[in-house]
Amino acid sequence: MTLPAQRHGTDPGGELAEPGFWQQPPAHRLAAFARLRAADGPVFVPEGSGRGHWALVRHAQVQEASRLPKVFASAPGVTTPEPARWVRALFGDSMVNLDGPDHAQLRKIVQRAFTPRLLAAAEADIHAVAARIVDDVLAERPDEFVSAVASRLPLEVICNMMGIPEHYRAEIADRVNHASENIGVERGLASRLRMPGRGLRALARMQRMVAGIGRERRKHPTDDLISALVCANVDGQALGARQLGAFFSLLMVAGVETTRNAITHGLSLLTDHPDQRDLLLSDFEKYADGAVDEMIRHSTPIIQFRRTVAAEHAMDGHVFRPGDKVVLYYASANRDEAVFPDPDAFVITRSPNPHLGFGGGGPHFCLGAHLARVEMKALFRELLTRPVGLRAVGLPDLAGSNFDNRVRSLRFAFERP
Repeated sequence: MTLPAQRHGTDPGGELAEPGFWQQPPAHRLAAFARLRAADGPVFVPEGSGRGHWALVRHAQVQEASRLPKVFASAPGVTTPEPARWVRALFGDSMVNLDGPDHAQLRKIVQRAFTPRLLAAAEADIHAVAARIVDDVLAERPDEFVSAVASRLPLEVICNMMGIPEHYRAEIADRVNHASENIGVERGLASRLRMPGRGLRALARMQRMVAGIGRERRKHPTDDLISALVCANVDGQALGARQLGAFFSLLMVAGVETTRNAITHGLSLLTDHPDQRDLLLSDFEKYADGAVDEMIRHSTPIIQFRRTVAAEHAMDGHVFRPGDKVVLYYASANRDEAVFPDPDAFVITRSPNPHLGFGGGGPHFCLGAHLARVEMKALFRELLTRPVGLRAVGLPDLAGSNFDNRVRSLRFAFERP
């Protein structure tokens, strides 16, 4: 899409296109989003060479676009920049980048694999893993939360559910870090030339690894998710090697990273708001579900996803044309004053809380939403109700990404010896 030259440099959305914007403190970014929400309609964000995207920053805008996939298409890609054609050809299309029948068929296969029996086993495993992680923390007394706690839970749960052998897991964790560490982060020229290759190599090795496991499970299925995905169901549908690799990469990079970041932000929020922590501890089972949803709303682990306009559509006084690019800014929608009174406050009793932390609805609503909530609730139950309390020390070290609200590290300490 090309816009008249006079728009460039004067558009109120121009700040979002500056790499330095995403390095600013969260309060600066939130204030900028508040100004954009006050605009008359969608705001244009120039991206150089006359191209750019329209920013959807209001809750209603993001919901509307999410629920009209025939108008706001996920293909050719939801990330910024969009995946290159050769990358898609080599690694296969992730479910988040598909539309229509292709997306529906893949999602149907995956949903059918999540049988009630598998989900019940996964939930039991979540509680066991959370307890074991906190046992280790109390025994070893580490001081960095992301590596010691927040990363471990979703990684172990997904690997257990998928049926990944133990001897692969350390390598998978390393590959996940390499594949995702620079998504949405501005880097110098040398790093930009070097890191994409490193990330793609990590992704390729991870997908080859899971493809090999898939081949073995086709011959000798077991009671795990990989077996359910690669063995044909009653409709004769199953995932091929590339589809399995793409789905596993999505689980690892999206499922592990987002839950990890939500957990880390959660500890920081409870530390910064002792009144809300005290309320949660006064009756954990009563307030835990609301606390988890408020942590997700407040932190919004995925900041934005991109869409490509496939059909003309009017929204808030603006007409989108085919080929236009739009970006759904979940981080802004989750602070929309029209939906969330006092949106910057952290209130675990907020009700209703229709946050868009798992997407705006429609066919791309997060498949892992339920398990993520169970993981967070189980872990915070263990962290907060043991005799030794934990608190964050200092501010989270944020990655400065325009894609996800990633935390590199967070120091933490024990309240009692």
